[in-house]
Amino acid sequence: MKSPIRKKGTSKTIRSRCQIILNLDESHGKDLTHEQSAKSNGVCMATVTNTVTKYMNGGIDAVTEIKRNINSDNARRKDDGRTEARLIELACGAVPEGHSRWTICLLEKESKVILETPVGREAIRKALKKQTSTSQKRLLVHPSKKKIRNS
Repeated sequence: MKSPIRKKGTSKTIRSRCQIILNLDESHGKDLTHEQSAKSNGVCMATVTNTVTKYMNGGIDAVTEIKRNINSDNARRKDDGRTEARLIELACGAVPEGHSRWTICLLEKESKVILETPVGREAIRKALKKQTSTSQKRLLVHPSKKKIRNS
């Protein structure tokens, strides 16, 4: 039970669930009530109740598993940071012969050759949109904050 708490990559949700179970366990020295456990972990009573119910019904595996809706963006996401970086590198690179600029369709065809897993048009669009929206914000300078040099 303590190993998921100590792991560096464990999410905050899993850590708090494990800590709740440890706080309520009589054999670990701390024998807290549900209210005390909720207060010490910074969660509401419903979280403590739900965590205890999960533990009683499914054991430690049920507590340490996060179920995601299959329709959520994180569950369906195929591209990770490395894939996004490769797509951005490709889009910022040289344009294929016969074309004046990159299009989503061209990037999709080229990414099928370069990347291990095929990435769809929408994933490419989102990755590039996220990159350009953040880089544009850095380039914008507010007129009142513009520095004027005195020569």
